[in-house]
Amino acid sequence: MSDPLDFYFDFSSPYGYLLAEKIDAVAARHGRTVNWHPILLGVIFQATGSRPPVDGSSAKAKYVFNDFARSARFMGLPYNPPSRFPLPTQNAARACYWLQGQDAALARRFALAVYRAFFVADRDISAPEVVLEIAAEQGVDRALKEAPLGGDQLAAALQSPEVKAQLKDACEQALAAGVFGSPHVIVDGEHFFGADRLPQIEQWLASGGF
Repeated sequence: MSDPLDFYFDFSSPYGYLLAEKIDAVAARHGRTVNWHPILLGVIFQATGSRPPVDGSSAKAKYVFNDFARSARFMGLPYNPPSRFPLPTQNAARACYWLQGQDAALARRFALAVYRAFFVADRDISAPEVVLEIAAEQGVDRALKEAPLGGDQLAAALQSPEVKAQLKDACEQALAAGVFGSPHVIVDGEHFFGADRLPQIEQWLASGGF
């Protein structure tokens, strides 16, 4: 098969960050592309009755926080625990969907930049002004130079009813597809949850299933 992989993620998900750095290259090695779907874990958890794994100060929460850093080291990726965690990510997700409608490659660069801003540079990606700064750093104004408003268009999109509805629909579609967390990848109808499933994803792509 050559269908794209579907990659569902929340920008506040450390494991989502780790997988985001790797998933495109793995897919490309096997002649595949990846559809990136920002979602909101708050919506997913509310609908599924789940709780964040880092909720509270339980032994599980302590383990998971340690595992974030260990997994990053294992995957050879920089990781700096954010001083504010988790954060609301609707502005980043809305911006990503709006950019996908303008330039898919630019939207992908923006998504990776948002993840790095949060999990490496400790920037407050919940703030609209920070989201707009990250977009500008990725050349949004230059890329949209034929549309004179550039970044102003993106600023307006963050509050646009149409873009808000697009994100809401994306969360509903994710739930309908069986998504329950981040990162969640669907390959040929097979579900893989977590960055640690990357070797299984690669083997699935190489073998056509197992």
